[in-house]
Amino acid sequence: MAVTKKLNKTKLKVNDEVVVLSGKQRTQKGTLLAIDKKSQRVIVQGVNLKKRFARPTQENPKGGIIEIEAPIHISNIAYYDAKSKKGSRIKSGTDKNGKKIRVLVSSGKEL
Repeated sequence: MAVTKKLNKTKLKVNDEVVVLSGKQRTQKGTLLAIDKKSQRVIVQGVNLKKRFARPTQENPKGGIIEIEAPIHISNIAYYDAKSKKGSRIKSGTDKNGKKIRVLVSSGKEL
């Protein structure tokens, strides 16, 4: 019998504005491009850029060196709160109609 591993939950979503909390890229902001729940890694636009060598193709006839975003651990990022200009946690809440929404812990702003 196969044992299934439970995937970790996250309240972040793709296209959220996030800020990096630790590491070499600390204080950099970017948009969340992808989330991998299995390995607990995310890709943030413009953060943790790595150089890759590309062969010439029809789309890129010259080839050469390109920069792509490498994944970072999900614990190193937080949602960027523009009001307080720093990272914030997200909690669940309900609106007036009883619909489930995301709320910033620092400012109480609905997402």
